[in-house]
Amino acid sequence: MAMLSTKGSSGVNWVASAVHLLVIAFIIVAGFLHAKPSNLTPFVPYGVPGVFRAAAVVYFAYGGFDSIANMAEETKNPSRDIPVGLIGSMSVITAIYCTMALVLSMMQPYTAIDRNAAFSVAFGAVGMRWMKYVVAVGALKGMTTVLLVGALGNARYATHIARSHIIPPVFALVHPRTGTPVHATTLITAASACVAFISSLDVLASLLSISTLFIFVMMAVALLVRRYHARGVTSRAHGRRLVAFLLAIVGSSAGIAACWGAAPERWAGYAALVPAWVAATLGVQLLVPVARVPTRWGVPLVPWLPSLSIATNFFLMGSLGAQAFVRFGVCTAAMMLYYVLVGLHATYDVAHDGSGEERVDHGDAAGDEKAAVAVAATDVEKSGGDGGQ
Repeated sequence: MAMLSTKGSSGVNWVASAVHLLVIAFIIVAGFLHAKPSNLTPFVPYGVPGVFRAAAVVYFAYGGFDSIANMAEETKNPSRDIPVGLIGSMSVITAIYCTMALVLSMMQPYTAIDRNAAFSVAFGAVGMRWMKYVVAVGALKGMTTVLLVGALGNARYATHIARSHIIPPVFALVHPRTGTPVHATTLITAASACVAFISSLDVLASLLSISTLFIFVMMAVALLVRRYHARGVTSRAHGRRLVAFLLAIVGSSAGIAACWGAAPERWAGYAALVPAWVAATLGVQLLVPVARVPTRWGVPLVPWLPSLSIATNFFLMGSLGAQAFVRFGVCTAAMMLYYVLVGLHATYDVAHDGSGEERVDHGDAAGDEKAAVAVAATDVEKSGGDGGQ
């Protein structure tokens, strides 16, 4: 479906999501009918550290929202539709997550919740064994939409990477009839299937969570750089100030996370690092002039909101176990090695190619698919003519 049509995939996703929401609504109503407020005692059985550890582990559930931004090329009015879609969908999903967690916690004591089939076992315990089929339908529809959205969004990632020749440019080709990146979609789905086949859920959950958190940190840093730095506008002195303050923000945020992960009950580290984070953020606001002002829509409360995002994501990373950091470090090292040995040279060659003037910017419009096909086809021909670079 993801290969045949983006519009068709959107329609299937809409129908599956509608069915999923109906099932979720039914589960919430049926669960509240059998809820017992006494099951909420104790309300935080594992304490505050347990709350943040759980939040860090399930953080990968928010990773799919970046697919909305990845579809900017195929959006009619991305400057309006992307922010509305992101904020609206995240608000609704967060409310649903919290409501379902409340329902489950009120149906059973926390010690009786089954980790593998929580709602099915909970409904069976209250005499509604037939509800396991309703839950199964909802889970199946949920997995369908997740897989479909993942194939759509990650294929666009691969397409942009292929345009810079970090991976073979054949994966940047857009099918002339369907208007979809068929080769990139095949690559992503095949790779995802292989990883899912050989990995366990707990390993993938922790690795995806720490990767998502790290990516969100980089996005927040990139937002600050884009807002406060522009070539030809920002002076060298202001540029140095921005770098210093960004290093202070990142360093103090990472330090707070390290203190939390090592000894959360000791407050000496927080007493020094939290004021340092505040001072660095305030320094960006007062001592570095804004270089770019958004014309249509921009993130509010800059630099405080991006800085808080950096600190929060680092804090959640500190709640994950050491194994997650080891796996993340190994994967990052492998990708960096590939980039240094292969990707860096490929992107340099593309950037200094004489035909670079013919390339187009695909970031603002949905109607440049023909140009994308032409550029990708040229890349493939050149790479083949050069001996399969």
